[in-house]
Amino acid sequence: MTTRETHRPGRTFARVAATGALTAGVLALTPLAHAAPPPAAPAPPAAGLAAARDTAASPATLDTLSRFFARDGAIARTAAKPRIEGAAVPVYALSPDFVAGKRNAPVATLEYLASKAVSADGQKASVWTAGGGTDWKVVNIATGDDETRYAAEGAKKLSGGTVFREPQVNAWYVQRADRILPLNPEAVRAVGAGGTTVDAYRDRVHKAYGDKLPGSAYAKKGLAGGYEAGAEAQAADAPAPLAAEPAGSASDSGSGTTTLAASAGGAALALGLGTVAVRRLRRR
Repeated sequence: MTTRETHRPGRTFARVAATGALTAGVLALTPLAHAAPPPAAPAPPAAGLAAARDTAASPATLDTLSRFFARDGAIARTAAKPRIEGAAVPVYALSPDFVAGKRNAPVATLEYLASKAVSADGQKASVWTAGGGTDWKVVNIATGDDETRYAAEGAKKLSGGTVFREPQVNAWYVQRADRILPLNPEAVRAVGAGGTTVDAYRDRVHKAYGDKLPGSAYAKKGLAGGYEAGAEAQAADAPAPLAAEPAGSASDSGSGTTTLAASAGGAALALGLGTVAVRRLRRR
């Protein structure tokens, strides 16, 4: 499996496991609720999507993208000439409340907004922004266009559905009402080419992750994924307000991927916490 690299200003690139985020506080495990299809995850307002794209297309972000595309001498920084293509898209990840079996919990929760960036030589990157209202900040830049590409594929496959990622296995899906359909090979391996029902998917993820959620005895014992003490200390030493370095998602393209943390603010807190939780699960 390929990985992405994450970098904070002043730090060297470091290879990290590909992750999304299971962000939550202490979750009490409850009996699974098999009833009507769960409500759809709330969509960000149009003004928020526009503001996130404007942030991604700002001169400061484009300058960072020039450096990003020029890493390792891929292209001269002055020749990169990055641009933002299309609209920002919401990026959802598997909800810890859904994993725990909480009644009426949506399958996925919003993590961040992503905008597609393209360089003059054809390189692609995803600019992650987090925030609210019209105040959005860039929290990460990742190679590839997984977020916008799967959003488009999901809209074609199940119009009006919610595209989301199960970060532990890098599976992308689209869900609408009671149906969940796979969007990439990892998702096909998880639920089959024909997809699955929400109830069946809930059962699967509950069995896989229900005892490993933040706040569980498993996590409190420090066993979540066999995360080493040294790595724990490194995460704890990360600059506030991030609880850990934001990490990118794995790519199924077979090419190496890289992420660059362009800036960080309070909006990135959930992303950082989720990185720790899911990295632990993936290393199990």
